[in-house]
Amino acid sequence: MAKKVVGYIKLQVPAGKANPSPPIGPALGQRGLNIMDFCKAFNAQTQNFEVGTPLPVIISAYADRTFSFIIKTPPVSFFLKKAASIEKGAATTGRGASIGKVTMTQIREIAEKKMQNLNTSDIEAASRMIKGSARSMGLEVVN
Repeated sequence: MAKKVVGYIKLQVPAGKANPSPPIGPALGQRGLNIMDFCKAFNAQTQNFEVGTPLPVIISAYADRTFSFIIKTPPVSFFLKKAASIEKGAATTGRGASIGKVTMTQIREIAEKKMQNLNTSDIEAASRMIKGSARSMGLEVVN
């Protein structure tokens, strides 16, 4: 028989840096889950990622105070900032010069990495989504 799910917790945690401090501790503590078990399991599963990479995680909390979690791919903005070698996106987009450039080949590579978490199965549609994100961050897309 399947366990009864009492809730889902969505967090964005840096790879290899899960610890009981906020936001993880309070979020898991409210559900009565063992915080250190999550931290150890998450850090073990993310040791292959670059340390500090932001990873969205969805934690399923069960009635018997156990949990399971799914780690998603890093956000598109993380990949775009890395490709353009910038710290953060533009404060105001659409006004004036762009803050960086990304090529269509870089956008296609990002789309291939993100395909499993996007709501399309077409690489061209995924590339257009990423291209729109790049423009909204203030990046110029070049061929």
